Amino acid sequence: MYLKGDKKLIHRWAFYDWANSVYSLVISTAVFPIYYETVTETDSGLVNFLGFEVNNTSLYTYALSLSFLIVAFISPLLSGIADYVGNKRTYMKFFCYFGSLSVMSLFFFKGVETLWVGILFSVLASIGFWGSLVFYNAYLPEVAYSDQQDEASALGFIYGYIGSVILLIFNLSMVMKPEWYGISDPGLAPRISFLTVGIWWMGFAQVTFRRLPYNLHNRKPDKDYIFKGYQELKKVINELKDRPVMLNFLTSFFLYSVGVQSIILLATIYGKTEIGLSTSSLILTIIVIQLVGILGAYLFSRLAKRIGNLTALKITIFIWTAASLSAYYLDKDDPNVQLKFYVISGFIGLVLGAIQTLSRSTYSKLLPENTLDPTTYFSFFDVTEKIAIVWGTFIFGLAIAITDSMRLSILLLCLFFVISFIILSMMKKTKYVK
Repeated sequence: MYLKGDKKLIHRWAFYDWANSVYSLVISTAVFPIYYETVTETDSGLVNFLGFEVNNTSLYTYALSLSFLIVAFISPLLSGIADYVGNKRTYMKFFCYFGSLSVMSLFFFKGVETLWVGILFSVLASIGFWGSLVFYNAYLPEVAYSDQQDEASALGFIYGYIGSVILLIFNLSMVMKPEWYGISDPGLAPRISFLTVGIWWMGFAQVTFRRLPYNLHNRKPDKDYIFKGYQELKKVINELKDRPVMLNFLTSFFLYSVGVQSIILLATIYGKTEIGLSTSSLILTIIVIQLVGILGAYLFSRLAKRIGNLTALKITIFIWTAASLSAYYLDKDDPNVQLKFYVISGFIGLVLGAIQTLSRSTYSKLLPENTLDPTTYFSFFDVTEKIAIVWGTFIFGLAIAITDSMRLSILLLCLFFVISFIILSMMKKTKYVK
């Protein structure tokens, strides 16, 4: 059994990012959103769902909002139970398998006639993905010491970027050149890619599951563990009230996550509908973001060691704000709009991995030393992110429904970035977070 701080254990933990990041890239960002927009496109932009006429893009954003809302409600209680009984690996496995099987079920989404399949399983897959992350992130303070956590967190995202790009390139070759694989129906190729994501996610996750510690503190729960889990949750809530620095960070994290996660989830749709970019251009953009993201995660983890986590985070937020404002002013009639979109995407890629890895490691460093409740604490981190996504996707969906444009939403996201920057600037430094 590997001990805390062991590099092999850290690598095995980080490898879960290699397994599950294919979902966030192929399903959340690249292939599925484009496939969804293509098969649900109508002259009016409206589709019939459960007897209601609704904008196809708005329907998708509302579905995502619902999935994040569900995770936000269930994860704190589940994490409290997991901390009490000591089996967060079991919960992590459940959500991993639940999510991967849901992704594979998207194979049966063929168009507007099976729209319910696409909406239902995209919601369930999202719940599985984000639910597993609650428990995965909570392992960070148990596998790495405070001075290792920036690099460990960055390592996870680097693994994730590399693995997801490999599978994306394979899937794109199948989508764009189906004849290479003996596929005569072009609509079949993206559906097969959904199967590959689920298999990849479930399969490579076994590398992590085999080495993660089980019941590290040897807890022996009573039969009423659900009630005890709830008590565990209440205990952490009370402790958070006495930790203003952690609450300030969570507030700032919530605000900039509204912007970050909304852009991640809806960037391809924005490029397609507002800028008029081709599918191949959008795909190229996504690959650029992922590759630059590897560099960003590494550079900013090293930068954080030199200038401190808070300063490094503020730099990333500034770049996010500038990139969002630049995207707002893009004009599809501009002959250089494609090049400008690529440049903006490059900057987003640079700070995407950076802000994600620094957020996770910074919060981990703010936890009470030697806490027995890391999962419960991290559930608040993850719930904060989920509620932020609910806000972001809802704002996008509502703006589209009202204005028939996504530009207003982009402007609103900038406001969230600015306020988060101000709060972070007022935050007090701690022993490990400077």
